[in-house]
Amino acid sequence: MEYRNKLVLAPMVRVGTLPFRLLAAQYGADITYGEEIIDHKMLKCDRQINELIGSTDFVEKGTKNVVFRTCDEEKDTVVFQIGTSDAVRALATAQLVCNDVAAVDINMGCPKSFSVSGGMGAALLSKPELIHDILTTLRRNLNTPVTCKIRLLKSPHDTVELARRIEKTGVSALAVHGR
Repeated sequence: MEYRNKLVLAPMVRVGTLPFRLLAAQYGADITYGEEIIDHKMLKCDRQINELIGSTDFVEKGTKNVVFRTCDEEKDTVVFQIGTSDAVRALATAQLVCNDVAAVDINMGCPKSFSVSGGMGAALLSKPELIHDILTTLRRNLNTPVTCKIRLLKSPHDTVELARRIEKTGVSALAVHGR
């Protein structure tokens, strides 16, 4: 997956659904991100083919709740974003979807309390060893590209140092949420 000179639809909460991603692609997005899905939630899902609408659905077991939906049309351009605080769960989640998506992204930028209280999102920014563990575990065990998103830290120096540490893991791309 090539990120250079691409128009990318960033991940957005409650918006990055399949219909919106397909619409964004029609309007020129080269790469689209799904909204963050927590590893615990995804690990409760079964992969199902929805022949009625031509999609691949990840449905929560015992329910009809579609947690993630994709289709062949976006297979080479969609990035699946994981909320995680554990390398083993991140890998298990990525392995569920890796044949249906173009890349897997670890969200290290979400400042929302649901994410941070679970040690996910922006909470990871203060745990560089855990970041390294998650990203290297994914890189060693997947053929799918791995990316991540971080936030700006308190100082530019700290942000650059973290980005350098992440770069050494071999991720395909690093996005910085500059807000």
